[in-house]
Amino acid sequence: MKEPVMPGAVPNPLRSVLDRRLPRIAGPSVLVLFGVTGDLARKKLLPAIYDLANRGLLPPGFGLVGFARRDWADQDFAQQAHEAVRKYARTPFREDVWRQLSEGVRFVQGELHDDEAFDNLARTVRELDADRGTGGNYAFYLSLPPKLFPTVVKQLRRSGLAESRGDSWRRVVIEKPFGHNLESAQELNAVVDDVFPPQSVFRIDHYLGKETVQNIMALRFANTLFEPIWNRSYVDHVQITMAEDIGVGGRAGYYDGIGAARDVIQNHLLQLLALVAMEEPLSFTADAIRAEKEKALSAVTLPEDLGLGTARGQYAAGWQGGASVVGYLEEEGIPADSITETYAAIKLGVNTRRWAGVPFYLRTGKRLGRRVTEVALVFQRAPHEMFSRVETEELGANSLVLRIQPDEGVTLRFGSKVPGASMEVRDVSMDFTYGESFTEASPEAYERLILDVLIGDPPLFPRQEEVELSWKILDPIEEYWAKNGRPEQYESGTWGPPSAHELMARDGRQWRRP
Repeated sequence: MKEPVMPGAVPNPLRSVLDRRLPRIAGPSVLVLFGVTGDLARKKLLPAIYDLANRGLLPPGFGLVGFARRDWADQDFAQQAHEAVRKYARTPFREDVWRQLSEGVRFVQGELHDDEAFDNLARTVRELDADRGTGGNYAFYLSLPPKLFPTVVKQLRRSGLAESRGDSWRRVVIEKPFGHNLESAQELNAVVDDVFPPQSVFRIDHYLGKETVQNIMALRFANTLFEPIWNRSYVDHVQITMAEDIGVGGRAGYYDGIGAARDVIQNHLLQLLALVAMEEPLSFTADAIRAEKEKALSAVTLPEDLGLGTARGQYAAGWQGGASVVGYLEEEGIPADSITETYAAIKLGVNTRRWAGVPFYLRTGKRLGRRVTEVALVFQRAPHEMFSRVETEELGANSLVLRIQPDEGVTLRFGSKVPGASMEVRDVSMDFTYGESFTEASPEAYERLILDVLIGDPPLFPRQEEVELSWKILDPIEEYWAKNGRPEQYESGTWGPPSAHELMARDGRQWRRP
């Protein structure tokens, strides 16, 4: 039996995908995947497509087309996809699901600048329309370096693939980074907007598909417990952390010259800041959520002294997980004189009535103590007038921590009396963990985002205004760093360079140890 719907109620798109009584199923469509031979496609995209099919969220009228330079036939691509699915899919492998999915798999060989290859691609998707009943609905996933986006988009227009007919639709999916600064982001957007209308452009930030990121809004706006203290009257500061325990690995060619701030802060961490700092949206529609996020990003302020309010570092040799590891400058493919940072920390403000005077500390880095992503609201200390210093000497500040990875959940840290005759107060934690509280498995981020693309549901995708606001925040910092020496070295397996800890210490605070 369906739940009653109040007249005039706005449906919540964040809820329906999780409610098994109201499953959202993609309609007939073709997903064209550029860069299909890359790691992202093999480890994330192809397994996510299979998992969607296995969950019954893709229709029989679905087609998948891979485009790459490899000299493959359809069956070669299907075999590669099969191996990726068997190795990386989250749901159990079922031969009947794979058989139905693989019947709609095609491959087109060619270079991105090759007109004939794109004409062949156009013929292939039209044949899928006839064979699979895909209705002329095409989504083009550009799992490619951003410098190649203009070439592909122009080819899609030249070949007629970007032009929708009748009730059919065309959508383009762009992986971050969205440019390398404000100017390049605007140039890229101009190229894409010249071919696709704004509502047909989906900018993928896979962090926004993670369950705990979506839960920020549920935590705030579905409960009376948190929102009344979610402001400057109670919050001392906010820490947003994305730490990795790995080095650059095989990404040296991409990473060098990009760095930690452009790779993570400009998109992932500033999006998290926007969700934490924004006001309650009028509804959970895409436009309402984006409007509040844009207001929050517009209100972000930089530190007066960028030298004191930011820190950057580069990992040196050290020990990680009991093994000796090399420093960034010794990694294969990294120039010996590289000044690319592998650690970045910045202090920001949000100039609104809710957050005036509350610092937001953002940090990210590679080769840190452990892999963790979290948002921590650290509350102001109670005056403790009733207690002696000895009774509360082990008591820290209250905090609310949203764990985004790897153990998704929420931790509330507060003081409690230690059992015994004396009045001694000590920090304790209450934990909520998704895996323990729900029997439903959380969908992988790319599952959620690919499904949203095929359905045409855009709440989790940043639009160009958000991208440009993020670059306006980061560009002055990048320009300052470019003119002021080299990143500070920090030992692998530690928690960053000394300057990052000094950034907090100057404010009388310290980084959380996740």
